[in-house]
Amino acid sequence: MPKKYTTVIFDLDGTLMDTLADLAASTNYALSEMGFPTRSVDEVRAFVGNGVRKLVERAVPAGVGAVCVDEVLALFRSHYALHCKDHSAPYEGILEALAGLSRMDFKMAIVSNKPDSEVKQLNNEFFSHYIDVAVGENELAGIPKKPSPDMLDAAVRLLGSNKVDCLYVGDSDVDILTARNAGVDCLSVTWGFRSADFLKRHGAQHLIERPSQLLDFLN
Repeated sequence: MPKKYTTVIFDLDGTLMDTLADLAASTNYALSEMGFPTRSVDEVRAFVGNGVRKLVERAVPAGVGAVCVDEVLALFRSHYALHCKDHSAPYEGILEALAGLSRMDFKMAIVSNKPDSEVKQLNNEFFSHYIDVAVGENELAGIPKKPSPDMLDAAVRLLGSNKVDCLYVGDSDVDILTARNAGVDCLSVTWGFRSADFLKRHGAQHLIERPSQLLDFLN
């Protein structure tokens, strides 16, 4: 008998929203301010998934010291806080899928390695009609980022749900590992920042190609 879920938790970047252009713009602003070469959008695509510090560490030239990384990161954060909505938008079909899940009474949340303030800002702007809980990176509060299960666990608690009833939806290897570490099922999407072949190589068990297929998977 197919499993019955009550709760769906989403990654943000590459899953609900195409945020790549704004991430690349803030990365290149910070690099340019420090006199470093800029990166292509495809390079930034490969760098994302493990939080903004890791994005910056991957983007700066090899051999740059930790103090310099901190400076680039501060520039990125200040720029992105003001420009995270310049070009970012939900993928086609996402809002319709969320509306369908809402009509089916699913509990929904966002769990993202993007900074917590930007996660909440983007949720308020685009998804708050359907999604009540949005959890972003906030390691200063003692919650490790993905692939640690702690952020997902926090979202489940805030929703008043149980992990056994939860499906995690994401577009990356980090999301697959996060779900595995949390002991929840994972559904991988192929419209985001990683290809279907990449996801399969990293252990994806279920894949969908379009947001409308999410309703079919859950129904």
